[in-house]
Amino acid sequence: MGTSTRDGSTSQARARLLSTATRIFYTEGIHSVGVDRVLAEAQVTRATLYRHFTGKEELILAYLQQADQGIREQVAAGRAGAVTAADAVRGVSRSIAGGIRSSGFRGCAFLNAAAEYPDADHPVHRTVLAHRQWFLDTATHLLGQAGCAPADEAGRHFVMLRDGAMAAGCLFDPALISATFLRGVDGLLRTGKGHAA
Repeated sequence: MGTSTRDGSTSQARARLLSTATRIFYTEGIHSVGVDRVLAEAQVTRATLYRHFTGKEELILAYLQQADQGIREQVAAGRAGAVTAADAVRGVSRSIAGGIRSSGFRGCAFLNAAAEYPDADHPVHRTVLAHRQWFLDTATHLLGQAGCAPADEAGRHFVMLRDGAMAAGCLFDPALISATFLRGVDGLLRTGKGHAA
């Protein structure tokens, strides 16, 4: 991908394309949005698109890579300043709940993309699975540090709580869903420690 100008800075046109695609793909879905719509809203030409991306699929992958980076930063921010591992789990959970309550929330970008690209061999689906494996590994590690055992079971439980909250948060009252999710995480931390050897 030709992503830089001569002075090494990120191309403004590429940034506009990605920003526009991110907004529309997330709010309206990936398949329902054509390249022409992205070009028109980003105010760039088709030639500019092909200077930075090989086509729509590569633009979708860049959108998901950007979403992945955003979630990694969200998790890092949630862990920052935590005194204990349980505090870190709660901090990450509060950041997830904050996202659910944010304006324009439309669920998990990765779950949404997986629903649109169910073929396990498709690059979009593989990108979704790689992100989710990282998230599961991160949750499992944190919960293990917090004393939950078995940690792999606690990690799967946390991801299921999070996925349910992400799905319900755009269908029902996000404040209620967030509060329910946070109570579920507290319960997981309590019962997980109770099963620890």
